[in-house]
Amino acid sequence: MTLPHIPDPIPGDAASVDAIEHVIVPRVRDIGDFEVHRALPAAERQMIGPFIFFDRFGPVMMKAGKGMDVRPHPHIGLSTVTWLFDGVIYHRDSLGSEQPISPGELNWMTAGKGIVHSERTPALERTSGQSMFGLQSWVALPKQFEETSPGFEHVAEAQMPIMEDNGRWVKVIAGEMFGERSPVKTHSDLFYGDVRLEPGAILPLPPEHEERGLYLINGRIEIAGREIEAGKLVSFKPKAEILVKALEHSHFMLLGGEPMDGPRHIWWNFVSSSKEKIDAAKEEWRTGKFKIVPGDDKEFIPLPV
Repeated sequence: MTLPHIPDPIPGDAASVDAIEHVIVPRVRDIGDFEVHRALPAAERQMIGPFIFFDRFGPVMMKAGKGMDVRPHPHIGLSTVTWLFDGVIYHRDSLGSEQPISPGELNWMTAGKGIVHSERTPALERTSGQSMFGLQSWVALPKQFEETSPGFEHVAEAQMPIMEDNGRWVKVIAGEMFGERSPVKTHSDLFYGDVRLEPGAILPLPPEHEERGLYLINGRIEIAGREIEAGKLVSFKPKAEILVKALEHSHFMLLGGEPMDGPRHIWWNFVSSSKEKIDAAKEEWRTGKFKIVPGDDKEFIPLPV
């Protein structure tokens, strides 16, 4: 599939020149064997569309005998989205789901009223060692779906639409972009895409969605005359005409959607429109009322104090 023609922004047009709202520098957090770079939530913006949490982990080489061990922990009111560029992670959850995820595949877990999951390095990769590099994001659920039943969906790489032409490559991970839709079920109007541009390639972004963002993984790009460095998250002004030009081989994520139906509270792994629901989830986890993860029930992450 090729990318549809989208008119370039008009030179001198105010919406084209004044497209950028914020350039967010992620906070670095050390979680043991590697660092994560947290772009959302940020002081500048809590959410871009429904995306309320956006972490990059790696790239890092995990030595033989070492691995990722995110012990069982709970979520409510959100969907977790795991996207890898390198390495393998084994997902288990309280629904009984067991699913390894490799680069180019998608794990989309909807917590709804409550789910528990773990993410660990599989035995083979733990023995041999592996390079790890990927993204973990959370999508807040609309109020009408905050109490929905939990669910898990794995989407193989071959199921996701890819568009390619003129030095541009776009994979639609979730939602709809450039007229193509991912098969994963979402609960709100959103988009999430993996984009690669060759040097000099230009990608105009359509302004349908009110809230849009771009996270530059590597390379250098230019937007409205401003150069963006790798590792930054850019949020755009509503209805701004955006033209992304690659100054070198560049790789970035596009994300966003329609604004959420009101503010969200976020505490630890819980997201909700209601503080009372978060307080109830805290008590349920503290008192062991969440369901356990079959096959990974010997450990858990305690409630923070």
